[in-house]
Order: sequence, then C-alpha cells, then structure tokens
Amino acid sequence: MPVQISEKPTESLSSRIKNAASVFRQIPGTVRLVWRADRRNTLAVGALTLISALLPAAIAYVGKLIVDTVLAAARSGSPADRSQALFYVLVELLLMVISTTVTRSLAFLRELLRATLGNQVNLRILEKALTLELRHFEDAEVYDKMQNARREASSRPLSLVLQGFSIAQNTISLATYAVLLIRVSAWSVWVLIAASIPAFIAETQLSAASFRLNSWRAPEGRKLNYLEWILTRDSHVKEVKLYGLGSLVLGRYRALFDKFFSEDRNLAARRWVWGILLGLLSLGAFYACYAWVVNQAAQRVISLGEMTLYLTLFRQRQVGFQSILSAIGSMYEDALFMSNLFTYLAIPTGAEAARGPKALAAPLGKRNAIELRGVSFRYPKHELWALQDLNLVLAPGEKLGLVGENGAGKSTLVKLLLRLYEPTEGEILYGGINIKDMDPDELRKRIGAVYQDFVRYQFTAGENIGLGEVGEIDNLSRIEQAAAQGGADEVVASLPARYQTVLGGWFESGQELSAGQWQKLAISRAFMRDAELLILDEPTASIDAQAEHELFERFKRLAADRTAIIISHRFSTVRMADRIAVLHGGLIEELGSHHQLIDRDGRYAHLVRLQAQGYLH
Repeated sequence: MPVQISEKPTESLSSRIKNAASVFRQIPGTVRLVWRADRRNTLAVGALTLISALLPAAIAYVGKLIVDTVLAAARSGSPADRSQALFYVLVELLLMVISTTVTRSLAFLRELLRATLGNQVNLRILEKALTLELRHFEDAEVYDKMQNARREASSRPLSLVLQGFSIAQNTISLATYAVLLIRVSAWSVWVLIAASIPAFIAETQLSAASFRLNSWRAPEGRKLNYLEWILTRDSHVKEVKLYGLGSLVLGRYRALFDKFFSEDRNLAARRWVWGILLGLLSLGAFYACYAWVVNQAAQRVISLGEMTLYLTLFRQRQVGFQSILSAIGSMYEDALFMSNLFTYLAIPTGAEAARGPKALAAPLGKRNAIELRGVSFRYPKHELWALQDLNLVLAPGEKLGLVGENGAGKSTLVKLLLRLYEPTEGEILYGGINIKDMDPDELRKRIGAVYQDFVRYQFTAGENIGLGEVGEIDNLSRIEQAAAQGGADEVVASLPARYQTVLGGWFESGQELSAGQWQKLAISRAFMRDAELLILDEPTASIDAQAEHELFERFKRLAADRTAIIISHRFSTVRMADRIAVLHGGLIEELGSHHQLIDRDGRYAHLVRLQAQGYLH
C-alpha cells in the first residue's frame, strides 16, 4: 500500500498518528517477504531471540546470589558458603556461555537471512521490471519509483523484521525485570519509561525527515549517477577528452554532491543535538533511581546483593526501554522505505494482455497481411500527435520502405506494430485479427527486428547472435547459419575464441568490436528467428557501402517470401522496397514505388535529389 507522508513542516497530532498507522501497515507484507525467503532460519531466529530475552534477568539474579553468598561466606567463614558461592559462579559461567553462543548464532543466522532475502527482493524488483511496458520505462516518475525501491530495499525488509524481534526480545526481558523490581520499587519502572518516550518521538520525526529527504532527491540522484557514468564509461571518453568536458561534468557532480552533503549534515546535526539533550534526560532518571537504591541499601532496607541486582536491572531496564523505542523508530524508517518497494511492485501492468478471455492468433506458417485502420497515436502526457489517421495495407510478402525526417513517426509506427504502445485511435490488424486480441509474446515471436540503437550484449559472440531465438541459444549450427546470413561470420572468424569469445569491455578478456561489427551481429541476431515480418530500422547506419550492398543482396534472397519494413535515410536502401511511405508530421504524405514517387516530384523526389547532390558535389 503506497504511503503518503505529509511534506508540511507543521503536522497536527491526528495527521501524525494517521501517517504512522499507514506506515506500520507495511509490516505484514514485509514479514511475508522474510517468511517466504527462508522459513527455517526465520523460526530459528525467533526461537533464539526468545532465549536471548530470558538470559539477562537470569544472569542478573545469579549475580545477586553470588554477592549475597560471598558476604555470607565472609561473615561465617563456612566452607559450605564458599562452595555455594563458587557454584553460583559456575552457573553464571554456564549462562554466559549460552548467551555468547546464542548471540553468535543469531549473528550467523541474520547474515544468512540477509543474503537470502536481499537476493529474493532484488529478484522481485527485476521480475516486476519484466512486466513493465515501454511507457513505464519512458516515464521519469516510474524511474524514480524504481530507484526508490532499489535503494536499500534489499536490506530494509530484514532490518524491519529484526527490529520486530528486538522489540519482542526487550519486551520479554522487561517483563522479567518487572517481576524482580516490583517488590522493591514499582514507581521506578514508570520513571524510566517516561524518561525514554521523548527520545522515541524525536527519533520517529527524524526518521520521517530522513525518508522524505531521500525520496525527494531521487531525480537528482539519477542525475548524479549519470554524471558519474559520463566520466567513467568508454563510450563517452572520446568526447570528454576532445571537448574538454571533464571540468564541466565534474563541477556539476561536485555541486550535487555538496548539496546532498549539506542536507545530510543538517539532518545529522539535528540528531546529534536531540541525542545529547534526551540522553541527559534519560541519564538523570537513571541516577535518581540509582540514588534511591543506594539510600535503601545504606539504611539496610535491602541487602548489598539486592542493591547490585536492582542497579543492574535499572540499567538494563532503561537500556531495554530505549532499545524498544529506538527499534520502533527504526521500524518506522524501515517501513517508510518498504512503502517504496510495495509502491513499485503495485505499479499497474497488464495493458499488453489480450483483451478477450482467450487470446486469438493468426495462422502460423502462412503469410499474413498487416492493416492499419485510422491509426493515430500520441505519447502519454504529450498533446501533439506522433501519428495521425494512418490507413495502410501491407500485403503478405510485401517490402515497405519508410522514409521521413527525424521525428516524422517512423520508429513510433514500429513500436505500435510490436505492441510496445497501443494506438490512441484506430486499430492494427495482423492476419485479419486486431493485435490487441493477440498475446503480445506470440505476436512478437513472429517478428524479427534490427534497431538503430541495437544492444551490444557483453556476452559471447555466439550468445549475441543466439539471443535472437532464446530456445536455440546453444544450437551452434543455427547460430552459424544466422551469422552467415547477417554477415557476422567474417567478424566471428577474426575473434580469438570464435563464437566463445566474450565481447565488450566490461569484463575481463572482453574483445571490443567496431560499431559496424556490432551491427552485423545485431543483423545476424534478427536472422536467428524464422520471422514472418522483418523490421530493419536503419540497419546499415554503421557499416560501409560495400557491406551495405552485400547485406541487401542477402536480404533480398532471404526475405523473398517474408513481409519487411525498412526504415532508412539512405535512398539507395529503400528503393528496393515494393512501396515507399513518406511520413511527414505523423501523416503518410506520399505512398508508391520509387519510380512512382520520383515521377510525382513531391517530397520524396526532393529528398532524393538533395541526397544525390551531396554525392555529386
């Protein structure tokens, strides 16, 4: 459940109580996360926590018995009294051995829980990321939610539950202290409780302030990471050095860091001041009780052993109260951070799912027509239309070229065909079926694509190609065939371990490639899939003219019976298409073959002449 924390500096008491209640409602969900991560260790931590809660009072009481028997033995000189004192020492030794074992066991189990739970939470975050749609990744607000969820989410769940165990442990310990203290001084219990409450209130308020501070600066935190990325990645180093960007970027990084440091310092200073003031209050309460017990012992109302016991219990009870209140404050802060995780996990998804109770599918193994009927689209939170009233039928096996200026809507149309976005108006039919009624995964399996901003996977060369059909990623013969079709076979042949060579510069022994070589791998990746529809988005942007010519000769042979959409600014590339659609301002301004559009002498002919002049002059 998302938690809304008021940002006003002056909140009413009822508002604070309401906020606190909404925060602590995160606890059940967090407990379920820990329980599902490792039930056995969670039960073991609970059992050892119970044992740990009972030990302090037992040790304190045995200490009282030791003092009293030592004094008795000193007065009587009896060997039996001395033996009794030594027996109590052995008992205390045994209790301390148990305490040490329990403490170390708890630390061990907590470490195991932390590792298991951290992995489970990160898996939940990544699994959720797989369900997000493209619109989510292009939304800055969702990115902030993701960053807030990832920040400390792997440690906060365990921290929250362990604080709960700590509260239970100290509550049980306090109950045993009360049984021992109530006989001598009931009022001292209430004095120590009252002295600890202000520290709890202050800690809760400061925890909320810390949470708000970290949440508010999530966008700036992303900017800080980006500035660091610019200065530390090989993809940026050439321009950083050429244009002398180091000082500028580092200056912006330092300014943001100084701002963060100033905010953190101010919060730490508030904690420091309140810690001293409230610590003095708590210390005064303890020494008031201390003085009263000493006076009772001086008047022989209680024994020296009882005085020792009560002083120990006063100290431990005060520490116990403070630990409970501090744990509640920490739970409050942990629950605030957990609300980020649950808010992220609650992001609505599923818009890509087929509309009907059962997904429809176009016939497999058959060429299917693609039809756009009155398709218009505008991006979320944008007023301008990216595409307007597109009506187009792409016949089975037809090759369609898309040309137009940057921003004309070419790549947007591809996103709609892949169901990465839904049309704002109109519909897209695949084989006569509205793609909204098809399972998106089944639809995408029919499509192979090469994007202009193709991914350079830091995997082996074979995996870079095999990822085009994950089920065949270990099928070397299939990979070799795709490499030959996409022109990557010569690239692989030059690598030291051929298809087993790790590519890129991120990992040890990685082999870096040129942009053109990477693009050949991306093209081969598309040929791994026996696709009904091929989409080539600027597929030759990073390869030379000779390689471009060879690629399209292969492409014409391999895609002879497949439908294809080719997006390119090179008219030598798109002229091979059966028809060419000229997009301008989100509209199809012209449609026809290369020769038809040249004869029409419109925008397409004008663009062709402009490009030709660049080669001739």
